[in-house]
Amino acid sequence: MSLFVQKYGGTSVGTIERIEAVADKVAGFRAEGHDMVIVLSAMSGETNRLIALAQSIQETPDPRELDVLVATGEQVTIALLCMALKKRGCDARSYTGGQVRILTDNAHTKARIQSIDEANMRADLDAGRVVVVAGFQGVDDSGNITTLGRGGSDTTGVALAAALRADECQIYTDVDGVYTTDPRVVERARRLDKITFEEMLEMASQGSKVLQIRSVEFAGKYKVPLRVLSSFKEGPGTLITLDEEDDTMEQPVVSGIAFNRDEAKVTLAGIPDTPGVAARILGPVGAANIEVDVIVQNVGADNTTDLTFTVNKGDLKKTLGILEGVASSINAREVRGDDRVAKISIVGVGMRSHAGVASTMFNALAEENINIQMITTSEIKISVIIEERYLELAVRCLHSAFGLDSEPEESRDRG
Repeated sequence: MSLFVQKYGGTSVGTIERIEAVADKVAGFRAEGHDMVIVLSAMSGETNRLIALAQSIQETPDPRELDVLVATGEQVTIALLCMALKKRGCDARSYTGGQVRILTDNAHTKARIQSIDEANMRADLDAGRVVVVAGFQGVDDSGNITTLGRGGSDTTGVALAAALRADECQIYTDVDGVYTTDPRVVERARRLDKITFEEMLEMASQGSKVLQIRSVEFAGKYKVPLRVLSSFKEGPGTLITLDEEDDTMEQPVVSGIAFNRDEAKVTLAGIPDTPGVAARILGPVGAANIEVDVIVQNVGADNTTDLTFTVNKGDLKKTLGILEGVASSINAREVRGDDRVAKISIVGVGMRSHAGVASTMFNALAEENINIQMITTSEIKISVIIEERYLELAVRCLHSAFGLDSEPEESRDRG
């Protein structure tokens, strides 16, 4: 028999009826003799509701108190699932992140896991219980409640699977696997049977919402077998593999297209073109725990240059506030922000061995009169920043340009 760690997202536990359905599924696995550790998100929409409550009192809520507030969402679902399992004669015990002792650093709202004490979980598994753990949360050295950032329940699931050396970590969500792109944007998107960790990492980092990027990093680092499945229909899902499969005759050039609407662009114009100026600009931004994504610096002219970079849209106001002071200290001409941009990325390990991928991408966008504002590349990825209003058109044209559309007669029930 196997040890499975299963994570169920917010839509999977969004109502009492869905929690009951999860209990049926988990009890079925337990009846087959499998050891089960279940990680739950809050009910769909609950975290947003709690954040809105906080913002109704503080425009920018205190990070420590915000973590205390939003961590309550998962406590509701873990208790309800345990009750549903017990009703089915399946012994279960719930744990918050602090009770499991998921130890994190003290970066509130964006904490990172440092260690996990699996002793209580192993004792319960040995006693035949299902262990139900609150996702998304932990505690720091001082006992303060911390949260792992949006989508953090995925990371909790993978981290527990690594600590327990589980046979497989199964991420149950509202889609039946990883698709070539979001099927809500491209109707003819295809479900992938397999994808490499490397590709999934790029997809997640570029905006794919199926898995949180840190969960993919964790799974790759600790070699945790990872599968994405649907809570609402049966099927094989998508297996995320460590290596490119030897039995694949020819790797597709592009495996998927990811996009991110949560980008904002920041430009400092007229900055002195001197060594160290970029560090003086980006250093305070990084010190404020703001992640910088795409960076472009123009060629200097008249001893000045422009530096443009992107941040999360939610961090734009804070970033501009930091840079107003920086701009004054370095004698920059102006600071400006733009939150009407989006990022689109093509990803595929096959890009390593194929020339002309960039030109195909740029030609496809040019044919739709879509202007490219910024470009960044890696060995298996090309990302561009464009106007947000053209995002869905860009995704559809690139999906077709790289032959990712399914056949017209092919039909799928996406649940």
